[in-house]
Amino acid sequence: MAAVLDTPSLWRRALPLFRGFDGPLAFAVFMLAGAGMLVMYSSGFDHGTRFVDHGRNMLLAGFILFVVAQISPQQLMKFAVPVYLTGVLLLLGVEFFGITRKGATRWLNVGIVIQPSEILKIATPLMLAWWFQKREGQRQPLDFVVAFVLLAVPVMLIMHQPDLGTSLLVAAAGLAVIFFAGLPWRLVAPPVLLALLGIGLLVWFSSDLCQDGVRWVVLREYQQQRVCTLMDPTRDPLGKGFHILQGMIAIGSGGVFGKGFMQGTQTHLEFIPERTTDFIFAAYSEEFGLMGNLFLIVAFVFLVLRGLVIALEAPTLFSRLLAGAVALIFFTYAFVNMGMVSGMLPVVGVPLPFISYGGTAMVTLGSGLGILMSIAKSRRLLQT
Repeated sequence: MAAVLDTPSLWRRALPLFRGFDGPLAFAVFMLAGAGMLVMYSSGFDHGTRFVDHGRNMLLAGFILFVVAQISPQQLMKFAVPVYLTGVLLLLGVEFFGITRKGATRWLNVGIVIQPSEILKIATPLMLAWWFQKREGQRQPLDFVVAFVLLAVPVMLIMHQPDLGTSLLVAAAGLAVIFFAGLPWRLVAPPVLLALLGIGLLVWFSSDLCQDGVRWVVLREYQQQRVCTLMDPTRDPLGKGFHILQGMIAIGSGGVFGKGFMQGTQTHLEFIPERTTDFIFAAYSEEFGLMGNLFLIVAFVFLVLRGLVIALEAPTLFSRLLAGAVALIFFTYAFVNMGMVSGMLPVVGVPLPFISYGGTAMVTLGSGLGILMSIAKSRRLLQT
């Protein structure tokens, strides 16, 4: 009788909250988080409290992951419209009442200072997945037009701040949902071919287009400078090309096995700008070399593929579209960051997931992982 009346332990009561969590996905995240803490200790050891703060941000992301994972996909659908509309309204608020820092107006004071564009990284694919779920079984070409409008509104507002990096991430997440929803290839191929043609022409005529005094109509001046610097970073080695050149030097000097933990000269002599944020991949490469980079790439590839597997096995169209978009958000983050640090893409403000310092980005990453865990849990519950 006493055994029946025994109060279950706290662990036994909490265990159902973790049941259904995707083990392989959690393993990939732990590997990346461990690498992030390791390189942050090295690159930020003389940078105030960056290491401690990074650990705190990791815990915050883990807490958000846990909370969001408890919300079923059906409940997430109910949040789609209000979260999207709130995010767009906050972006409009930035236009009129935003805080300007370093020439960009991206922040809003609502009692605390927030960056509304971060909300749209999750809110936009959430809204688009909701839209296509509502139109399931009666989808028309006009539905894709509406989806593009829903995507264009936040992307244009974010680009106007200006914030090219975040607008790229929001656009990539939204386009992933639209593509997975069944956008015909005949509509996908022409813009892709035009983009490739434009890149080819830009490379061919870069020496003429990047001369002093030449102004492009499409891009702002600072965006034009970033593209021209990508074409030839040596044209301004101590100015606009400094970031890319130092990043490439650090990556190359790491060799196959790296210089060793805490032994990166480019990092600790402060040649690498933003070594704890956007350019932390250069600091990591210098100390852990090609083998360390391969570990990082494999971990990211595994994380993205696991997210796509969760998407394929999801029980509803909404879940499939949302999980696929979130998985590709992580791919875009990693691909763009590594590409810009390696000198293959223009420099934009995109952090490396779980590696770069940043509280707001970590909240976004935790929310995305929580959504993947929620969808994985819902599939397992249906199976049992």
